Amino acid sequence: MTHTKKLTIMAMFTAIGIVGAAFIWFPALIARAYPIQHMVNVLAAVLLGPIPAVLIAFMIGLLRNLLGLGTVLAFPGGMIGALLAGLFYRWSNKTWAAAVGEVIGTAVIGAIVAVPIVTLFFGDPVAIFAFVPGFLISSSIGAFLALLILKRWRPDWGPAGER
Repeated sequence: MTHTKKLTIMAMFTAIGIVGAAFIWFPALIARAYPIQHMVNVLAAVLLGPIPAVLIAFMIGLLRNLLGLGTVLAFPGGMIGALLAGLFYRWSNKTWAAAVGEVIGTAVIGAIVAVPIVTLFFGDPVAIFAFVPGFLISSSIGAFLALLILKRWRPDWGPAGER
């Protein structure tokens, strides 16, 4: 895949994440659930690899914050989830492993990292258990959507994983 093609695909995934955040979200306890972010993370991790997936997650988080569609919580869950999705896929070559990596990275590790970030930015110390359920709901739905898409994926570029 050429660099131009890869950058174009990364830009398209970023756009899907931004538009998805604007229209598809729901309250999940103390956070908002943005399942399209997690769907994009898994798709990018499988089709492009862990580093591009993390860059896409960062860009989506940054643009969501600049557009008023998100908070600083978009960064830890999205980026760590994308990284683990890409690494789990790379290690196993299984799309379901990428989905598991997304959920673990977001709902467990991302929730742990979110606690000091919220305390720093909002001055309100919260328990980790406040984030885990919301992050788990959002990442699980998004990962499931990605698996549905990957099951039917037949691109002429990028790995398709297991069928």
